[in-house]
Order: sequence, then C-alpha cells, then structure tokens
Amino acid sequence: MITHFINLEWKQFFRSSYWQKSVALNILMIFLALYFILMFLGLGFGLYPILKEQFPDKDPLLIVNGFLFFWFLADLMLRFFLQKLPVMNIKPLLTLPIKKNKIIHYVLGKSVISFYNFLPLFAVIPFSIILIINDYSPSTVISWMFTMIIFTLIINFLNFIIESKSAETELSFLPIILIVSGLYTLNYFNWVSFSSLLSNAMNSITSNPVLIIVPLIILGVLYYFNFFTLKKKLYVDGSLKSKTQIATSSDMDWTRRFGDMAPFLQLDLKMIWRNKRSKSTLYLVILGLLYGLIFYPNPTYQGLTPMFIFVGIFVTGIFMINFGQFIPAWDSAYYKLLMSQNIKYKEYLSSKFLLMTLSAVALFTLSIPYVYFGWNILLIHFAAMVYNIGINSHVLLYGGSFNRKKINLSQHAAFNYQGTGAVQWIIGFPLLLFPILIFYVPYHFFGFEAGIATLILIGGLGILFHQKIMGFIVKKYLNSKYQMIAAFEQDN
Repeated sequence: MITHFINLEWKQFFRSSYWQKSVALNILMIFLALYFILMFLGLGFGLYPILKEQFPDKDPLLIVNGFLFFWFLADLMLRFFLQKLPVMNIKPLLTLPIKKNKIIHYVLGKSVISFYNFLPLFAVIPFSIILIINDYSPSTVISWMFTMIIFTLIINFLNFIIESKSAETELSFLPIILIVSGLYTLNYFNWVSFSSLLSNAMNSITSNPVLIIVPLIILGVLYYFNFFTLKKKLYVDGSLKSKTQIATSSDMDWTRRFGDMAPFLQLDLKMIWRNKRSKSTLYLVILGLLYGLIFYPNPTYQGLTPMFIFVGIFVTGIFMINFGQFIPAWDSAYYKLLMSQNIKYKEYLSSKFLLMTLSAVALFTLSIPYVYFGWNILLIHFAAMVYNIGINSHVLLYGGSFNRKKINLSQHAAFNYQGTGAVQWIIGFPLLLFPILIFYVPYHFFGFEAGIATLILIGGLGILFHQKIMGFIVKKYLNSKYQMIAAFEQDN
C-alpha cells in the first residue's frame, strides 16, 4: 500500500501544471539545496579544528553540546517558515477499502524524509567522523550522533503540531514567535537554563547510551499525538462543514470626508481587516516600528548616518511598502467586476495613495519617542516620511501597473510568495536604496543638514506635482487594464 501511495504522489507531482510552469523555480531550489548541503558539510568538517584552535583547553564536543539549545531553536523557527506540512489528496482514498491508519502513517512518514531532516546530517556525520579520528570513543560518538538524529525528528513532529495549530489562528506565525522568544528569554535571563539542561542531558546520554531511550520515548509521544490528531480530522465530510464566524460591520463614517475616494478607501480598509493575507500588513507595522531599536542604541552603527536613512524609510513606510507593492493585486479576486463599474480610475488610485499617505503620517507620529536617541533621529524620520509620501508612494503606484499575479486573500502571509513577481523584487531598489544615495551625496560634501534638506526637497516636489504624476500613472493603468483583467482571471 505504501508503494501505491508513493506511485500516486509521483504521478501527481510530475503531471501537475505547477511542475510544468515552474521548472526554473525548481532548478533554483535544487541549487539552493546544494548550496546549503555544502555549507553544512563545511561546518561538519571544519567545526572541530576551529573549536580546538579557539579553545585549546576545552572539549569541542562539550562546547557543541552547550550550543545545542540555540541550534534547536533556530531549526524550529526555520522549519516553521520554510518546511511545508506533508499533504496528500485523501478524499478519493476515503471511499476505498483502505485503512485510515495506513494513510496517516504514510503522511507522517512522508514528513520524516523531508530535506530539512537530512540537512543536519551533513554536519552531524562529518563532525562525528572527525571525533572518532581524534580518538573519541566510538560508542560515545555513535550515541551522540543517533541522539542528534532523534532530536531532529522530535523537532520535525513538534513543528508538525505547532504549524497545524497555527493554521487555525489568524496570525499564523504568532505561536512560533511566542514559543521561541519565550524559551530564549527564559534562558537568557537564566530563569530556566535550557542550554545547560540540554547540554547536561546530551553529556549524560553520551556517557550512558542506555539513556537514549528517553528522547526515543519523547519522539514516540509526539508521533502518536500527531497520529491521533490527524485521525480525528480524517473524514470525507470534514471539509464539507462550513466555518462559522461572527459577522462584524462598520459604516466607517469618518471616510466620507474624502468625497469620491471614500467608497474605495472603505473597500481597502475592510479588505485589510477581514482577510488573513492583507491583515499581515497591520501586524508588520509593529515590527517596523521596533526596527529602529536594532540600530539606534547599537554603538556599531553610530558612525553610519546613511544607514539611519534606510531605517527611517523602513519605519515610516513599512505599511506603505507592504501594501503598495501589491496594488492592484489586492483586488484581483474582484478586479474584473470592479473595472466593469462606472468608476474613475484616478479616484481608485488616489484612494490607495491616500491610505499610504495616512499610514506614513501615523507611523511618523508613533515613532516620535525615538527622539530619545537624539533630535537628529526625529529629523531623519520626518525627512523619510516626506520622501515616502512624495516619491515612494508614486513609485509603488507606478510599479503596480506591472502586477500580473493574483493573490488569495484567505491564505496566511508567512513565507507566502503568491502574487510576488519580478516587479516586487526590482521595486525594492528605488524604494530603499535611492533615498540613501540622495542623502549621501550632499551629506558627504556639505553635512547632515544638507542631506536632510535634499530629501525633504525632493519629497516635497513629489507632493507638489502629485496631480501631474498621478495623471501619468493613470494612463499607464488604463493601457494595462485589460492585460491585468486577463492575468487576474488565471490561477497562479
């Protein structure tokens, strides 16, 4: 039966339109996999001599065991965002005389042979070989190696649980962020020294290999927890049950003051608040506001003033960038209907511009407490806000006329590249790098005030000639109107 499942999956993989349309992407993924394999091989062969050179009086194996907690945290975080849960089209199978247990065991077994479970072996096995060459006890090394493999599988099934539970929440990546940051914080302040506990446990297992039964029991518990969780959901009518939600409504009276743009502004605000993919732009605002704390207090960056321009653009424009780069793909599900109405394209785009402008002003206001790090930081944020409104907002609107990929608003945002094309990558250069260059030239020759004045001046000119620029952008959208309608009708 397992062979039959594998045969079905093999045929589905190579016969799917996704494989045929994404050959270049699959080739790129193969090269990335080879790159990471080489990196892990280099780590495995080079770790022992590096540690021996840096810490000649310490045991390299004990040093590695001391850092396993951070290895496992990073592994868990990366798996959540990069490793996809194993999927299988089970509906046709449920009507056949096939035991559910076999289907579930196959799905869980499929997760075991994930690339992310094999990747650590390219570092673990070479490191183990080097240890044996350097006169470590083979029983000790083999116990350590097998324990690492067991811990890798434990993380695999733990990620299985976290990701399946996270799929039920609106902000899918919040649970993993809370778990990882919580464990790291407890360890950092030494409230619970997980790094020491894990290191001591690993040292005990290598000293007494019989104790390997403990991680094996943990692995078995996690496996069967996933098994029984999946078994509860394995019913033909499970997907037929409709999801019950509490309906909420808001008339948004305050938007009426914006005249003809009000209906489109209301449509955008409701779309952002009611859908998982678009709602992520609101949560990223919080991360964007805290971004400055990485740079401003750090003495390393104090002499790199142009870097602060990048931070200012990012802090005051985080919503603008994340929302604007997918205009008009946010409306792709109903774009054909929208374009069939008697509406003015300029008002449609002006509502997007207004929303981005309001966000930049709001984020600048919220970032005022950064004045604690100096008045020059507040001045940088103000100049960045003006530049974002005058230049970057128009760049995003113009770039949107080249968008041809549909977005499913109901899908989670974490590492979701649906709707992302060459436009989104190329547009990052003028958005983030040009303001640094514009600031740096006068800053280098005339000083900080000249650089800030140049940014404000160029941003102000963009605001002053807004109507002229919008006229040009509207013409570009009108010329691309039917191409976008045709593109949004297709599934990516």
